[in-house]
Amino acid sequence: MSDTPDDSLQNAAPRPPDASPPASAPPSAAPAAPAAPAATASLPAAWRWAPWGAAALAAISAASLVFAFTTHQRVRQLETELVRRQTDSGTQAAEARVLARQAEQGAREASAKLALLEARLAETALQRTQIEELIQGLARSRDENVLADIDAALRVALQQSAITGSVEPLVATLRQADERLARFNQPRLERVRRAVAQDLERARNAGVTDFAGLAIRLDEVIRQIDELPLLATPDKRGRPQAPLMPPAAAASAAVPDLAERWRFFGQTVWSEVRGLVRVTRIDSPEAVLVSPEQTMYLRENLKLRLLNARLALLSRQFDTAAADLRESQALLDRWFDRGARRVTLAGESLRQVSAQARQVVVPRPDATLAAIATLSAVPAGR
Repeated sequence: MSDTPDDSLQNAAPRPPDASPPASAPPSAAPAAPAAPAATASLPAAWRWAPWGAAALAAISAASLVFAFTTHQRVRQLETELVRRQTDSGTQAAEARVLARQAEQGAREASAKLALLEARLAETALQRTQIEELIQGLARSRDENVLADIDAALRVALQQSAITGSVEPLVATLRQADERLARFNQPRLERVRRAVAQDLERARNAGVTDFAGLAIRLDEVIRQIDELPLLATPDKRGRPQAPLMPPAAAASAAVPDLAERWRFFGQTVWSEVRGLVRVTRIDSPEAVLVSPEQTMYLRENLKLRLLNARLALLSRQFDTAAADLRESQALLDRWFDRGARRVTLAGESLRQVSAQARQVVVPRPDATLAAIATLSAVPAGR
């Protein structure tokens, strides 16, 4: 700036009125000096206060000059401060722009990362849903496989029990099914396990026929057929024999009693006489007229009948086994000596086998099969 506030104030300050006459007053005016007080007295009152006003004005001007100077200094300080602050503001604005660009770039990166995280989160949620469905499917498939295996095993056991006539295959299968369900420990399969326990109890309470023991009895009877006496050839070994004195006892007797010797001789003779004559009741006279060759065929025929009965019994053909046993019993009663002990024992064995060789009613595991069917029809999770 070319002009300072002081110069402008000095130029703008009004001049005070001249209180004294100009120095170049003409000399002719000197004689008029005594008339000045009169003239001054004739001036208005306002002019009398003019010097004081000028002094006040000068003081005001000086104060104004001081104030203007002070203000100018403050303005310069303010300008300097403003420039400094403007510079700082520009620097800060530049830094703020740089930071804003960095923040914008960071926001873009954060937005990209957030979008990527959201995509991965959605993918993870989808994978989790798929894994849960897969786990449920695997659990459902495992339960369904267990039920299918138990159902198939029970049906096979029923077939084996029907073939063998024994409930042991069914009991073993039910026991295995119960152990398998206990290992799974699934509340959904608890109903099937209770049904298995019920069917297992019913199967254990069912009657069991010892077919192996019956087959052994038939084998024993077949083995004795060749030794059983026929009516045509009675068993002589069954007759009572007279007691014979042992040679050692006879030799040791120094002086045998004559009465004892005659008694022993009489018993021997009587035994021989009784052996010559035998009284037997024969209901079928043709049984006595059987030749030795026919006797052999008769025994072999009886063996074949018993073998057929044994095979039918093991094959669980109970009607055939019963028919063969009846025929064997009839042959034994008709052609063999029923008074002989061995014939009696053989006939008793055949009657016992015939009484025990009956159809065994194997209980069906209906409760377990119904529970499996019901559970298989209901989807898992319901």
